Amino acid sequence: MNKEYLNVVTADDDEGNIIFFKNIFKDLKIGIKSQCFSNGEDLMNYLETNGAIIPEVIFIKYTISGKNSMECLEEIKMNPRFSNIVFAVYADQISESEIEDIFVNGANIFMRKPETYEGLKKAVTEIITINWQYHTSGLNKDNFILKV
Repeated sequence: MNKEYLNVVTADDDEGNIIFFKNIFKDLKIGIKSQCFSNGEDLMNYLETNGAIIPEVIFIKYTISGKNSMECLEEIKMNPRFSNIVFAVYADQISESEIEDIFVNGANIFMRKPETYEGLKKAVTEIITINWQYHTSGLNKDNFILKV
């Protein structure tokens, strides 16, 4: 597959986190076209419009307002149009059983949000790089899971 960039969506109700993600995407060597949403309901409304650009990766805060991340994940997994989306959930504080539920419900990635910008940049860069490799090599993403 000859692709020049990844379409990435970030959904987070904390404007500071959105700014961090935008800055990280801008600094990557991989081309990123990003969109941001401040709640799960806006994310799902966008994805369900006819002209929506379907992202390759969605980063979503576990405790986002509106529709929560698990409701969004459930709707995304039920719609065949979204079968190629890699779903990455992140959180500051979360139990191991909640992480297990995230994977059981179909998320591909769980990221414990690092406390520093540099830590976040390192984790997001790793996730994007791995996804770029999957998209450019045609690898099967059906069994792709990652815990960062």
